[in-house]
Amino acid sequence: MTDPVQPRKLSGSSNTIGLRNRSKLDDWLGKPGFSHYSEQESRWKMPGPHTTYTCHGTHVGHTRRINEDALFVNEAEGLWLVADGIGGHGNGDKASAAVVEHVESYCQRRSVEESLADITSRLRKAHQVCKNMAGAEMPSSTVAALVIFQSKAILIWAGDSRIYRLRNGELTLLTEDHNLAQERYKTGELSLEAAQRLKSANVLTRAVGVHQDLHLDADFAEVEAGDRFLVCTDGLYKELPLEQIQSMLGVAFSEHLLADLIDEALRRGGRDNITGIVIDVR
Repeated sequence: MTDPVQPRKLSGSSNTIGLRNRSKLDDWLGKPGFSHYSEQESRWKMPGPHTTYTCHGTHVGHTRRINEDALFVNEAEGLWLVADGIGGHGNGDKASAAVVEHVESYCQRRSVEESLADITSRLRKAHQVCKNMAGAEMPSSTVAALVIFQSKAILIWAGDSRIYRLRNGELTLLTEDHNLAQERYKTGELSLEAAQRLKSANVLTRAVGVHQDLHLDADFAEVEAGDRFLVCTDGLYKELPLEQIQSMLGVAFSEHLLADLIDEALRRGGRDNITGIVIDVR
């Protein structure tokens, strides 16, 4: 994070998942499950109608001494995740590492609902691990996870790491930041880019390891051939205007696509750790 700040306390005493499109999930439940692909098929072949190609990377940036970001990719099981550690003095990287460690053994389940439940259970366990870490500062981490189940996308997040989708040349932000500045954007007082430049954008209202209980948001979307997703920490998108991200994501897919985004973020300042994953769906 750009300036780690003690997040404010949230109301509520139980673990929660905010389902932003409950009707979508209800529509999908009860549909036939999937069969895992055979070992002979390409590792990029999803257990559904799509094939995915991924490039990813992370950089400490020009200012930080330690890279407290982490990422995880498992194309075979349809999971892509970034985590941005908060806490400093080595605690932030431990928190983001704990998030990754708890999803490493994830396997897709029989339904969208079961897959969502599995990921959230793993993140809650990571939450408890972070809360039990010793140290003067509170180690915590953002998380943004994309799960592709057949032709459905499950988005799960806490904090201000983001998931974007490029479709037909138009870039859409699929997640909503959990910080104080977001409220001014939601009221229409400021644009999203103007809101994220406020100091209050660094005050998170949700994160793994912060509060007594973990508060996650989840959303669902259809996946189409030609979609391109970007899962990233704030060190990437805070350096690049939305139009720049859209333009750079719109080029032909290659293994250098994410590296080019990181290089541009570094050129524009690189004030934070920079991490991202690009997923191309075919």
